[in-house]
Amino acid sequence: MRIITGSAKGTRLETLEGEMTRPTSEKVKEAIFSMIQFDVEGKRILDLFGGSGQLGLEALSRGADIATFVDSSREAAELIKKGEVVAIPTETVYGLAADAYNPEACAKIFKAKGRPQDNPLIIHICDLDMLKNSVKEIPPLALTLAEHFWSGSLTMIFPKKDIVPDTTSGGLDTVAVRMPDNEDTLNLIKMCGVPLAAPSANLSGSPSPTTAQHVYADMNGRIPLIIDGGECKNGVESTVICFTNGGTGIKVLRPGVITAEMLSRFAKTETDKNVFAKPDENEKVISPGVKYKHYSPRADITIIETDSDEKLAEFLNSKNDGGTYGVIFGGEKGIEVPTISYGSTAQEQAHNLFAVLRKTDELGAKRVYVRCPEKTGVGTAVYNRLLRAAAFKTIIL
Repeated sequence: MRIITGSAKGTRLETLEGEMTRPTSEKVKEAIFSMIQFDVEGKRILDLFGGSGQLGLEALSRGADIATFVDSSREAAELIKKGEVVAIPTETVYGLAADAYNPEACAKIFKAKGRPQDNPLIIHICDLDMLKNSVKEIPPLALTLAEHFWSGSLTMIFPKKDIVPDTTSGGLDTVAVRMPDNEDTLNLIKMCGVPLAAPSANLSGSPSPTTAQHVYADMNGRIPLIIDGGECKNGVESTVICFTNGGTGIKVLRPGVITAEMLSRFAKTETDKNVFAKPDENEKVISPGVKYKHYSPRADITIIETDSDEKLAEFLNSKNDGGTYGVIFGGEKGIEVPTISYGSTAQEQAHNLFAVLRKTDELGAKRVYVRCPEKTGVGTAVYNRLLRAAAFKTIIL
C-alpha cells in the first residue's frame, strides 16, 4: 500500500509499505528529523515537518523506504480512472473514493469496507454542473442551501439520474450529494472529471477514521493508496437532509456540524425519528449511517446520562473490576477507573469522539461508559453517533 503525506507546500511524500524491520536508532531519527532540505528526482521539499501529514514520517522513523515526491492528486486520479479505490481526506472524516458512475469501482468500496449493499454511498462533487449531471430535480431551496453551506458538511438527497448506478445508490432511486470543504479533494474530483463516491474509510461498523493512521489500521491490504491530509477538522460525518413539502421543507436524516437550528433559518426544518431511534426492521432508509450498528469499537459501549459528577464517579467506581474505562468531559473528580476526556464542548466532542473510541481499543478496554453529551446543536450529532456505537444502550443516573 502506498501512503502519500501532505506538506505545507502541497507536495506529497510517498512511502512504500515494506519490511519495516530495519532498526532505527534515536540518533538516526534525530538526524533524519534535522533534515530541512533535500532533492529527490529533481523535486524539492522545504521542511519535512511543515506539512499536515504524519503517517509517512512515522513510517520513515520505523525504517520504511522513501520512494519519491509525487503529485498526489495525479497519482490518485489515475488510480480512480482505472476503477480503483483511494482513501482521501475531507473536513469530516476520511473517505474511500471511487468513480461514482462506475458500478464495478463502487463495488470495490463495499468489498473493502464489508459494507451492506443496501447502505447508500454519498457522492462528492466539485461544482454544480456535476450536481446537474447526476440528479433529475434540484429544488430552489437546494440551491439556496448550496450557496450558504457548500463547500461544506451538508449532504442533500435528490432523485437520481440513470448515470448514477444502483450500486452507488444502494438500490434506491435517490442519491446523496455533497461538496466537501477540502481544497485538495475538490481538485482531485476536478481531475477525475466525475463525482466520487466516498463513504468513511473504515471497516463497516467501526469508528470512522479522522486520521490516515486510522485508515491504515482498517484498510491496509484492502486498497492501494492513502492520501494523508492530517487530522480531519470536524470529526463527524456530514449532516444529511432530504426535502419535504414539494421541496420547500427540510428533514434532517443524520445530524452533523451543520445543525437543524442553522438550517431552520432557510425553511421549516424537522428531525427524522430515526436520528434518536432504531429504524423499523424492514424500513426503507435513504441516508447512510442510519440502519445499521455504526461507529463502534470492539469494547462494549454504554451511554451514561447524568448531570451529576458525583453520581457518575460512584457508578464508574462500582464497575472498577478491570477492563472498564470511562469517556468523560474532563475535570470530573473522584473517578477511580481509567478515563479519557473527549472534550467539554460539543465541538470538541465531535472532533475527538471517533479517535477516543479507537483509543479504547488500543488500550484493551472491554467495557466503555461514555458520558452523554448535550442533545442540542452539534451535540445532537455526537449523541446520534454514540447511540449507534452503543447499540442504543443507555443508563440514566
